[in-house]
Amino acid sequence: MQKKLIVFLSLVLVFTMVSVVGAQQVKNPDTFVEVNMGTIDSLDPHFQYDTASAEIVDNVYENLIKFDKGDITKFLPHLATKVPTKENGLIRDNNTTYEFPIREDVEFQNGNQLTAEDVKYSFLRALIQDRDGGPAWMIYEPLFQKSSLAAVVEEVLGEEKSPKDLTAEESAEVYAYLEQAVEVDGNSVVFKLPKSFPPFMSIIAQGNGLGGIIDKEWTIEQGDWDAQPETIAEYTNPTKEEDPLFAEMNGTGPYELVEWVNGEEVVLNRHDDYWREPASVKKVIIRMIDEWSTRKLMLQRGDADIVYVDKQYMSQVENMDGVNVITGLPNIYMGAGLMNYNIVTEGNPDVHSGKLDGEGIPSDFFSDIDVRKGFLYSMNYDAFINDVLDGDGQQGRGPIPEPLLGYDEDSTTYELDLEKAEEHFRKAFGGEVWEKGFELTILYNSGNDVRKSAADMLKFYVEQINPKFNINVRGIQWASYLDKLIAKKFTLGFIAWGADYADPHNFVVPFVSSTGTYGGFKGEDYIEFAEENVDPLIEEAISLTDPEAREEIYREIQRISYENATDFYLYQPTAQVIMRDWVEGWYYDPIRDPGQYFYSLDK
Repeated sequence: MQKKLIVFLSLVLVFTMVSVVGAQQVKNPDTFVEVNMGTIDSLDPHFQYDTASAEIVDNVYENLIKFDKGDITKFLPHLATKVPTKENGLIRDNNTTYEFPIREDVEFQNGNQLTAEDVKYSFLRALIQDRDGGPAWMIYEPLFQKSSLAAVVEEVLGEEKSPKDLTAEESAEVYAYLEQAVEVDGNSVVFKLPKSFPPFMSIIAQGNGLGGIIDKEWTIEQGDWDAQPETIAEYTNPTKEEDPLFAEMNGTGPYELVEWVNGEEVVLNRHDDYWREPASVKKVIIRMIDEWSTRKLMLQRGDADIVYVDKQYMSQVENMDGVNVITGLPNIYMGAGLMNYNIVTEGNPDVHSGKLDGEGIPSDFFSDIDVRKGFLYSMNYDAFINDVLDGDGQQGRGPIPEPLLGYDEDSTTYELDLEKAEEHFRKAFGGEVWEKGFELTILYNSGNDVRKSAADMLKFYVEQINPKFNINVRGIQWASYLDKLIAKKFTLGFIAWGADYADPHNFVVPFVSSTGTYGGFKGEDYIEFAEENVDPLIEEAISLTDPEAREEIYREIQRISYENATDFYLYQPTAQVIMRDWVEGWYYDPIRDPGQYFYSLDK
């Protein structure tokens, strides 16, 4: 594992840069404008779990430790004064106790001072909130060897019970179990693990979700968790409408929230009383514009400093005056197509009739392996990589991307084969799919032309196989796209997973675990399959420290994913950034990508 990571990190320095120094004067030197697309899901650091939201959170909230400018093997102290190690005595008890001394000179943006109690409250609040599809699983695993609050409730009470139904007495029992894992000792916060968990420090350092430290006093004033042991049921698994921090922010970071108009723009101002040197740029504006021609024009005129560019439009910016184009950056990322094994059909237009009658699909349509294989053999993977991504990527071989343990460049993959697709479609549902046909709608998030192209390509080939097969393609806003996933109403949809931390565990859990962010929303049929065939392997692999033993298990998980046609593992792209040549201080962070850390930037 260590050797592979070193190879990966060395590649970060090898990229292609096309730079034409423009004659234009720097526009708006005190303001940095990024133009992206889509929408923001949430500004709550413990609720949000997507790259668009994380970019905002990472610039307003901060973690105890952080990666050293994208080096995923080296940590730096941040809100903690020291990085725990065995040598300094802050990691002890056979790698099961981690102590983080907390800085005493840090203020939140409302003027309140950071304390160790704020840190403890932040982690307990994340554990108690544990919203559906959220990031809390990452901290539940190392601290409790569980995947959720519901699993802890069952452990403590000895019976299955929804956390929302806990009595005050039961809540206090569960809280006591949670609290023993996160303790305050003087001005330090101490985490106690039941056993060694190799990626723990990377989890603490990552910014997407759990790491953001919040102000306990201020958060309670907003109407959030009151820090009482008896009130878990009231504050667990909130909807966005119930979440007091959905649109309110108060962090210790270099920027503070000024305005958020979802789908349009986010405005951040420099935090002038920041505990480090204040940021160079006074204001950050992130605009959400789905239309590529508008993004392109803003880049060309210098009205935007950095712009999101789909792969198929790269040729339009490579020779643009005054623009730097950096490509070929290694990317720990997997683009996939999820097939929902048990679709919620009630009130769901994407299943049409909701029956296998030629005018829709039933709830269990993708539970049939022949349906799944029919779709998998109907995708032109080579054309997608070469034409849509312009060759900047490779086909996925399972949930684990290169260079992580378990990735095997010689493993078998699916390919476009319409004869095999027809063979499987003919067998699906005992021949009924072929005889009756079907109609379904595939969604993509508006503005993401890569995912639209994937859906269009699949539609093109599937509809060639049988004139009774009909697929509609429809774009919706990103937040709505996530809501569809969480509500289990998606049929087949393309999505992706970028690394929270550089370990295969961070990919097999979300994609193929029965409780994973994606796997857990694919219905009971998939959950039963995963509980029997995948979950025990995942549990065994994370308990081992021998890289060779872990790799063998992860390769087995890759094989199971292929043989059972669990999902499309479509592509692992390289990364790119397109920015004006007056931007200074940019560096590549494979964990943060595609978000920017504006504190490091200048013009």
